[in-house]
Amino acid sequence: MSTTAAPLQIGPHTVQPPVVLAPMAGITNAPFRTLCREFSGGKGLFVSEMITTRALVERNEKTMQLIHFDESEKPRSIQLYGVDPATVGKAVRMIAEEGLADHIDLNFGCPVPKVTRKGGGSALPFKRPLLRAILREAVSGAGDLPVTMKMRKGIDDDHITYLDAGRIAVEEGVTAIALHGRTAAQHYGGTADWDAIARLKEHVPEIPVLGNGDIWSAEDALRMVRETGCDGVVVGRGCLGRPWLFADLVAAFEGRTEDIARPTLREVADIMVRHARLLGEWIGDESKGVVDFRKHVAWYLKGFAVGSEMRKRLAITSSLEELRSGLDELDLEQAWPVGADGPRGRTSGNNRVVLPDGWLKDPYDCAGVSEDAELDTSGG
Repeated sequence: MSTTAAPLQIGPHTVQPPVVLAPMAGITNAPFRTLCREFSGGKGLFVSEMITTRALVERNEKTMQLIHFDESEKPRSIQLYGVDPATVGKAVRMIAEEGLADHIDLNFGCPVPKVTRKGGGSALPFKRPLLRAILREAVSGAGDLPVTMKMRKGIDDDHITYLDAGRIAVEEGVTAIALHGRTAAQHYGGTADWDAIARLKEHVPEIPVLGNGDIWSAEDALRMVRETGCDGVVVGRGCLGRPWLFADLVAAFEGRTEDIARPTLREVADIMVRHARLLGEWIGDESKGVVDFRKHVAWYLKGFAVGSEMRKRLAITSSLEELRSGLDELDLEQAWPVGADGPRGRTSGNNRVVLPDGWLKDPYDCAGVSEDAELDTSGG
């Protein structure tokens, strides 16, 4: 059964096909976005990793590097995390006035403890007035830049927030909403609730709704659109070690479902070396680039016949020459493995959500949330 999806409109930006790279801390930096964008043929929307508003306003050195975009990136999308409306407003105005990006996404979906214990990420929509205040500051400060938001269903099954949050977003002028069909307590475990995505789409028909969660293949993306009626998809863990997934997604949405990438290990190895080289060029140090690349090794090699000792060796390389020579020792003629299209990345679930003291007592009591709760570093 074919699936057609209308172009996704994010303010003045038309995204066709309606495919978005999810912001992932330490992953979706400029080099990884470059690879994904090249495979997509420049189609889609590719969002930076999470930038904290306090660090941006203070012009933290690491943060200023993280918001660097390649000249070929159009539109430039920054995801912001913040807890204090005034600080979020300052950060958004800085982006708009200095021309640092073309689109701003707000993070209300991160479940990691260092974020939720400050009342941020997926904890924040529980406080309805705080969410509204942040969105109001962001939209008013953004000027002509479109503001979108990414969120989860809620904190846990007893504290579901996404429908209220969606309505607040519409009322405050948010351009589009992405929903990860899990609660914060689920982290990345279990199965994403696509029915929630459908309910949100019905609840806020005024603006585009994008679905996120358990998209491991292009067919999954088409199925999500068919089953939920969502206006587009946000892909995160499915592209880890597989940036060519964006070629598959473009082909699928354009009706070329037979054009699915099945790279050999030789092709994968070449992409690995290029990824590491791009990281080195971006950081300004080849060795540091290869060290940063280490986290990607297991994802790229998933399913291939590579011994455990060689996997360990490749995961501790410190130079491009060392990485290339190690890869050249493998059987590079291996075909794409059966099952390698499945889940990858974090799969932990059923975690207790770390929250500020008394956070769940009253969704309308926002006392105690201030600029002191802002994180001072970016990248998750």
